Amino acid sequence: MIKLIASDMDGTLLNNHMRVPTANIEAIKKARAQGIEFITATGRGMSHAKISLDEAKIHVPMILLNGAHVVNAQRETIFTIPIGLEKTLAVMDAIETAGLYYEIFTAEHVYSENHSKRIEFVSEHLLSRDPELSKKMAIAASSDHLTLTPIDYVENIRQTLKETGEDVLKIIAFDKNGPELLKEVTIELEKIGDLAIAASELTNIEINHVNAQKGIALKQFAEQRGFTSDEVMAFGDNFNDVSMLTYAGNSYAMANAALEIKKIAKHVTDTNEENGVATAIEKILSE
Repeated sequence: MIKLIASDMDGTLLNNHMRVPTANIEAIKKARAQGIEFITATGRGMSHAKISLDEAKIHVPMILLNGAHVVNAQRETIFTIPIGLEKTLAVMDAIETAGLYYEIFTAEHVYSENHSKRIEFVSEHLLSRDPELSKKMAIAASSDHLTLTPIDYVENIRQTLKETGEDVLKIIAFDKNGPELLKEVTIELEKIGDLAIAASELTNIEINHVNAQKGIALKQFAEQRGFTSDEVMAFGDNFNDVSMLTYAGNSYAMANAALEIKKIAKHVTDTNEENGVATAIEKILSE
């Protein structure tokens, strides 16, 4: 019997317009009405994750920043797992040496030093999700999207972190040309040690503390409620979902997931555009 459902957001719970489809909303409501708990597990930080969830009126616990920040349904912090300042600076050095654009996530903020690069990468992301968009339309849409996703542009991230004293929970780096350069950077980052390095898209890598992973956070959340892995259902579509899909006894890859993810998951459901989360939830509720 399923007692807890965990779902990734981008490419999974959300459609390509970054919204939770009505079918998914209704399926979650049905599951919760039957006493099944629901938690989102995303690489997003709080300020970005809550936009889509608030619009859908979904107020549930959240595993944020790939497991580095976990909050309850009231959005109160349960725990955080920071990277640590020394390792953060080493990661930034490696990324800058490779010439990559990156963003720094704390519990409260997302920091960037380059507004134009941010727009460029968001527009590329939107184009990949909706090829019918023109480049001009994608840039316009990305500008609109960015007004809804709070980000702090600063002149010097290192100085900002020194002044605020905030813990860094995640770093994300982008390369629009694909994974080749990202693979090279990953090799350098692995030398730093105690880091979890994964991807949520082909054009990025996400860096967390080695203990900040979706699967680890989900396991802790489930065990606190007395649930076993066999009572957990999880959905994902990309490589930052691997630990979660490996842990859950009932794991589902989306039809739009990478082939490697489909091999890891026990089941494959419909795409995020076809409300695959709802399809699978409705199936288990009817059994």
